[in-house]
Amino acid sequence: MRVALLCPDMSNDSTERIVAHLRAWIAAAPAGARLPSSRALTRELGVSPVTVQKAMHQLNALGLIETRPGVGTFVRAGRPPSPVDFGWQTGALGTPRVRIPSLSSTQQVVSPDAIALHSGYPTRELLPTKLVQTAIARAARSASAAARSPAGGLPELQTWFANELAGATLAGAPPVTGRDVIILPGSQSGLSSIFRAVVGPGQPLAIESPTYWGAIVAAAQAGVVLVPIPTGSDGPNPETVDDVLRRSGARAFYAQPTFANPTGAQWSPERSRAILDIVRNRRAFLIEDDWAHDLGIDADPAPIATHDTEGHVIYLRSLTKSVSPALRVAAVIARGPVRDRIFTDLAAETMYVSGLLQTAALEVVSQPSWRAHLKRLRMELRTRRDFLAESVAEHVPQAHIENVPAGGLNLWLRLPQATDLARLSRDTAAHNVFIAAGDEWFPAEAASPHIRLNFSGPEPERYPEAARAIGVALTAQGC
Repeated sequence: MRVALLCPDMSNDSTERIVAHLRAWIAAAPAGARLPSSRALTRELGVSPVTVQKAMHQLNALGLIETRPGVGTFVRAGRPPSPVDFGWQTGALGTPRVRIPSLSSTQQVVSPDAIALHSGYPTRELLPTKLVQTAIARAARSASAAARSPAGGLPELQTWFANELAGATLAGAPPVTGRDVIILPGSQSGLSSIFRAVVGPGQPLAIESPTYWGAIVAAAQAGVVLVPIPTGSDGPNPETVDDVLRRSGARAFYAQPTFANPTGAQWSPERSRAILDIVRNRRAFLIEDDWAHDLGIDADPAPIATHDTEGHVIYLRSLTKSVSPALRVAAVIARGPVRDRIFTDLAAETMYVSGLLQTAALEVVSQPSWRAHLKRLRMELRTRRDFLAESVAEHVPQAHIENVPAGGLNLWLRLPQATDLARLSRDTAAHNVFIAAGDEWFPAEAASPHIRLNFSGPEPERYPEAARAIGVALTAQGC
């Protein structure tokens, strides 16, 4: 059986037209009939081999053909398989304890030509890529490539994290040692374990609002009850923190005192000491997420953990944003029984972190060129931040930049009260501009609409184009 030759202009037609033509041929052919070879189809249909291959992939995905290696391609016997009915699982699973969003807007995959302002990670050119590649190659040749690492982490990496914090610890505070450090497969895993081990299901957790969306998801997964504390460009009001801890009975407060995500806020030394005193007086814990420790622009990080003398601060630090998303390595530093409780939960969940990744991460941050990279990164982030802020100010007059951050990766924009965020995201995406709607960062209702824009993504020269698209979309809403 031969395929009828299509009209002469078929060579310029789409893959979809070829698929439609072949589907008609298959419908008329008996089950098991052999299709002409790709070479024959290329010649008879007057198209390229790549186009034929794409059409064959689609037909195979539709269940209409089957390929037998070394034999040929045949019309599949019978109808395409019906979709599997998983309805029985509804009854078996029951009602979910909590509803957790399956995917954040920051995690959506976009086309390479899109202007991506939604992501939470720096683009490749801002990372020490060559350092990472060399470190991974060396780690692959080391003993860690075939060994199980200790549950708490490689001692050398534990010591590095401890020394980083100990170097800034005030006189009089007990020294931080490697024994206080637990290596994590990314800080998200640490948050989940901390919330389970320190707070517990059904118990209150004080949390900044807005705050990191991943912490909100981790809290929901752990079943803790979130108690929002309003925060702004200077951080939360200490009196409000004290009042919330008193009224709620919460024994833990999750916060990002340094270059907070999404607001970019950095607490002043006075505010940091005041809140630490409140936490100490309430005999509570401060869960300090120092996610942007290496991302300072106009200021340096000043971890509150360096002032902790009695084990009230549970300190998180990640290398994912500054080293590489491929090296998901982080650490939690805690002292006293709380460290052991967190460790027990983590060990039950992850057992241990890949020694290969730990060795590679340690290799990167131990190189003299690591510090040089951080200096270059600071300058590049400053340039990008300022250019995006200027673009927003020029083309999005409806938006208010609440804080030009002294570090981090994001601008936080307050929009007119009437803004429809879902529509705004759709309209900008239609112009190939992707943003992150701000409602994901609020543990309760948002007081006003916001969007978060990442200034560390690819192609910063397109920031004005992106800002114009946002401004046009807001104008179309009457804002």
